[in-house]
Formats: sequence, structure tokens, C-alpha cells
Amino acid sequence: MSNPWQYPGPQPHPFDQRHPAQQHQQGHPAPQHPAPQHHQQTRPAHHYPQPAPVAVAPAGAARTPWIPLVGTATAAAVAASLLTAGATGAFDAEPAATGAVAEEAPASRTVPATLPGEQPDWQAVADDVRASVVAIQVRTAQGGGQGSGVVIDAEGRILTNHHVVGEAVEGGLQVGLADGRVLEATLVGTDPTRDVAVIQLVDTPEDLQPAELGDSEAVEVGAPVMAVGNPLGLDSTVTTGIVSALDRPVTTGDGGGTVVTNAIQIDAAINPGNSGGPLFDAQGRVIGINSSIASMPTGNGGSAGSIGLGFAIPSTLAERVAAELVEDGTASHAFLGVSLSDGTAETDGEVRRGAVIEEVTDGTPAAQAGLRAGDVVVAIDGDPVRGAESLTAFVRERAVGEDVSLTVARDGSTSAVDVTLVERPDLRAQEAPQQAPQQAPRGFDPGDLPPGLFGQG
Repeated sequence: MSNPWQYPGPQPHPFDQRHPAQQHQQGHPAPQHPAPQHHQQTRPAHHYPQPAPVAVAPAGAARTPWIPLVGTATAAAVAASLLTAGATGAFDAEPAATGAVAEEAPASRTVPATLPGEQPDWQAVADDVRASVVAIQVRTAQGGGQGSGVVIDAEGRILTNHHVVGEAVEGGLQVGLADGRVLEATLVGTDPTRDVAVIQLVDTPEDLQPAELGDSEAVEVGAPVMAVGNPLGLDSTVTTGIVSALDRPVTTGDGGGTVVTNAIQIDAAINPGNSGGPLFDAQGRVIGINSSIASMPTGNGGSAGSIGLGFAIPSTLAERVAAELVEDGTASHAFLGVSLSDGTAETDGEVRRGAVIEEVTDGTPAAQAGLRAGDVVVAIDGDPVRGAESLTAFVRERAVGEDVSLTVARDGSTSAVDVTLVERPDLRAQEAPQQAPQQAPRGFDPGDLPPGLFGQG
């Protein structure tokens, strides 16, 4: 069945670009690639008419199609705009070189958090933050599209999605400010694995207003949120809702690889063109970058748009990746060194879901920590791991050199295993011949595996 997860990516634009949607199907064990399960299609939020990347669902369950929030010029008006958030999908853009991110965070602004009755004063928040949200127009070799972004410093750097701007040709980026000004921009760098990108204004206005980046680690389920972006080309559109879930593993993929994210799930409406746009809390702080949505497929192969299932990349992760891109144009990726599948383990009379280790690569952090095939990872740093996709997302959000504690089930009991993650090696060259037939272990999807093993980058 088609994957409901889609990118709410760019709207169709004269320069239209499309990404083929990918679906995960069950297969046989393959190094570092979880066996695909039935997924719904994922589409980028920008305007590219390409098929949306597919999101991976838990083993045994039908995957929901994640759709990127990007639109394409040749698509219908609705399809044409980039969605600020992609339903577990990325925007249809390719990676590009990135620049350094400003070290100093913008000064905090005082924004009324609530009205009398404990309700957020969204009018005040919107008035304060809309100037920091931009509409992005992209020209690619295949056409063009539109998406969203958020200004992160006074030097004119803008945070957005890789699938929105990654495939821009030289001179193919234009940024529209909330006051109607249109400015040229260049690509600083992108991270296709995490769907994060940074672009830089060529001529930065002195009155540019950066947004304040918040702490996504402090976000709680039920908290009020506001999404601002360029859905279907309608710039500065504001929608509100709540945080529906945290650490929601969302998998999207396109011709450039697979993106697995522990996303913030929201019910605020986001649609194509919202991709790359900010998700604000009630104090006007950016707590996420909208990237994908889950949507029901239509009879003609399209999607129904927003159904209240949107996903955002946590701001803490996006900010760290952006800083690396600004520093040298590249981003580091943590590596564990295992191939995984979905499964369960029985310990102390209880059955728990987890990520089953199918294979451990020699010389990797997993091997050095004593992990072995057949072990079931049921938690990481105390957070439940519900399958291969879940563990992959947790590893990908960690930093290189970070110490993690894995709760591992083996022979009916659990134990804590400490692992220090290392920089992921570039496995593409050495694994290319094996990936041609690419069969993944039953119940796994290539996107479910830890970053290092999948060899994406």
C-alpha cells in the first residue's frame, strides 16, 4: 500500500523538480538495513513534482505515507507549493555546499505567552515572529519549486530543509521576506541524512530580524505550537495546534537516500510549501523545522494534504547540524555499527518491543561494546526503542563522540551496555556492489538502520 507520510514541501513552481517516492518492502537480511515494511508514500514539502519519500512504520503494521512539503511548477496549484513540513518526508531538493552559522544566538524578545485564561496570545506571537520567516523560490535543472525557511542570524543565514534547496542550480535561490522584498541567496551546505540545509543572503538587509532558537528538549506533549510558512505559495501563513507526540520515528526517502528522524509530531496544519519553515512555541521560540506530513493517498496517485499529522525536526538537532554546515559545509554523523530489524524480547515475564541486532560490523562501537547478533535493544538512555527505525532515529540525532547507554535484552534478562558513538565511515564505495540487489532483513527497512551502516550521506 502507498505510504501516507509525505513531505508538505514546496509548491509547484516554474522551476519544477520531483523526487520519486520510495516504499519499504520486506526482504532478507542485508548489512545495516532493516527489512522494509509496507510504507505510505512520503513527499517533500517543496514544489517539486517528484514522488514523496516513504516513511517506515513499526514492524507488522502498515507504514504511513510521509509526504515532503514541497510543490512543483508543473503540478496543480495545491501540489505546486512546498509544504513547510513533510510528512516524515523531506523536501524535494538536493544537498548543496553550506556556510558557517553565527555563533551568537539572537537576543531574546519579550513575547506575551498567554492571554488571561492561560491561552497563548497567538496574535502577539505572530506579529513578533513573522518577519523572521521567509519564502524560498528554487530553480533546479529539472524545473523549480518553493518552500520556507527561518532567519537564524543577523548575517543573513537561513535554516531550511535539504529537500527544499539541495538541488538548486547556481543562481537559483531567491528569498522572499515578509515585507515583500525579494533577495538572492546562495547555498551554504546541506545534510541529506537529516534533511537540514543552510542558505545565505547575498546582500543582507540591516533590518533583518533573526528568530530565537528554543530548546526542543524541553518541549512536552500537549504544548501549544504555531507553524509559519509558505504553503501552496501563500507566504506568511500561520496555523496553530499542539504537540501530539515526541520522538516519533519518521522515515522518508528519495533518490538521494533515506532520512530517519525522531520528529516532533503536531496537529497544526502544514501543507506543501511549509517544508523548511519554523515551528514556534507560545513564547515565539523556534522548537522545530517543519519537514513532512502523513496524508491519505487519493485515487489519482496524489495525496489529501494535511490531516493533522505533521512532523518537525527538533530545533536542537537542526541547530547543531546548521552550526557544522556553517563551519565547513559538512555535517558529522554518529555511527553504531549494526544492521537491525523489528522484533520483541521477553524479559522478567514481560514482552517488550525493540530493535533486533541482525549483524555487528567488526571494529565498530557496537562490536567493541560486546553487542552481538540476536540481542534486542529495548531502550537508549532510558527512552523506549520500539523497533529498528526507532533506534536508527535515536542514533542519528546523537553527536559524534557522545556516550549512550543501551538497554539490551539477551537470554531473558536485560543489562545496560555503554557505547561511545564514532564518526560514520563512508561505506558507499565499498558497499556499492552489495546494495545493487539490496535486500533487507525481514521486517526491516534500509532507513531503519543506524546511520553508519546505511552509508547515506
